[in-house]
Amino acid sequence: MMPKTTNAFCTVDEDFTAYGLLNHRHTPEIEQVLSTGRDGSATIRAQVLFTPHLAPMNRGILATCYARPTGTLTTDDLLDHYRAFYADEPFVVVDSRSPSTKATLGSNSAHLTVRVDERTGWVVAIGALDNLTKGASGQALQCANLALGLDETTGLDAIGVYP
Repeated sequence: MMPKTTNAFCTVDEDFTAYGLLNHRHTPEIEQVLSTGRDGSATIRAQVLFTPHLAPMNRGILATCYARPTGTLTTDDLLDHYRAFYADEPFVVVDSRSPSTKATLGSNSAHLTVRVDERTGWVVAIGALDNLTKGASGQALQCANLALGLDETTGLDAIGVYP
């Protein structure tokens, strides 16, 4: 497979670019998860606007997603809901402060916040993670732990920071 020049260091250095504008490949997956309750049943039909950006970093993803709620919500309502929803998830940190990729460096954690724009009524959800740890390798180890009856966090609480 030929490497893409769009991802080469000489192309991305000193640059910041949006990609997948209006049709990112993960949008259907995000909407499916948001539309499904914890028990797997469909609860609502969620639609999001999701545009990722490529930044010249070794690791890390920061996603800002927008959604139009069907009812009236406040930021405190949403933060309370997020905290309750993720209360038993060892790798999810919900905070009122905006997350940063640096705070997730080398960890298997996703840091989240959510806000309601009082002017427009839109929901803004922001998530940060280290895509080299929380990516496929961290997911594989987390799933193997669960499949083998081990503690979900086994081997994932150590910090690996290279590169």
